[in-house]
Amino acid sequence: MMVVVMKPGAQRREIEALANQFKDMGVDVGVTNGVGCSILGLVGDTSQVDMGKIMLNPAVDRVMRVQEPYKKANRKFHPEPTVVKVGPTQVGEGGVTVIAGPCSVESENQIVDVAQAVKKSGAAMLRGGAFKPRTSPYSFQGLEAEGLDLLLEAKAKTGLPIVSEIMSPKFCEVFEEKVDVVQIGARNMQNFDLLKEVGRMSKPVLLKRGLASSYEEWIMSAEYILAGGNQNVILCERGIRTFETYTRNTLDISAIPAIKRMSHLPVIVDPSHASGASWMVEPLAMAAIAAGADGILIEVHNDPPHARCDGQQSLTPVQFDALMKKIGGMVDLMGKELVK
Repeated sequence: MMVVVMKPGAQRREIEALANQFKDMGVDVGVTNGVGCSILGLVGDTSQVDMGKIMLNPAVDRVMRVQEPYKKANRKFHPEPTVVKVGPTQVGEGGVTVIAGPCSVESENQIVDVAQAVKKSGAAMLRGGAFKPRTSPYSFQGLEAEGLDLLLEAKAKTGLPIVSEIMSPKFCEVFEEKVDVVQIGARNMQNFDLLKEVGRMSKPVLLKRGLASSYEEWIMSAEYILAGGNQNVILCERGIRTFETYTRNTLDISAIPAIKRMSHLPVIVDPSHASGASWMVEPLAMAAIAAGADGILIEVHNDPPHARCDGQQSLTPVQFDALMKKIGGMVDLMGKELVK
């Protein structure tokens, strides 16, 4: 892959002419129009592209070869941070977006009550699992299609966009129809058939980091989605598996600035799954915002002791409301805005 940086003020006709020149060589070209300049990202066999000849073009500022295996997700390819639009809201640079809701949808009353509560407290999106990947085959697996319909009822009463996890390519059609953000769970981060299929969808994708995945492996999974044509990917750090057993996982705060340096994609954090304990959600959420996270994914349940899934890490609506007030202060301190 190569990146061609155009000079500030380069004319559109000059950019298009150069892009067509590369396409004639059989190279795919992506054009990013930034604040100060435009950038051409060349993907494919660029061995025949002569960097010296490109530099002779008076509209070209510089040419770089990209050595990292990820191309479309690379910050060099797309210097401006990506902002993912989701209905009336968004996830990306300059704001902090809070996504909240129960681990799993259990009933109409439960999901509607939680949705109304988190909306009132300032959440911008509703999360809820209809299809649940569980370690034990005997654990609650979710309400499946019925759960999606209940999420739609909650959306109709609150206006909150829906975030829900997909487990198989065979559900892509129904998720395309009913869900606003398609979540890929940690266990499916390297399910490449699934990644290819969601790459063909029009809905934004929230990609969670795998249990023991490196930054590069995580970004390479996002690359599958981007390569499929879906440019709206949100990365979610949710803790990784380490030798420590006190917490459910270990939240990798350093992933936030690291990924933002490596990639242009927005990064959010799930402190609920990272810790596995409701009392740790607040400090981890605050730390994530301080480190530059673009959003927070929080589990909220109206009756955690009787939750059918992950009640121990879920906040009550009252606790969530108190957290949102503190998050607002941290967001202000970081010079950002709480996204509605």
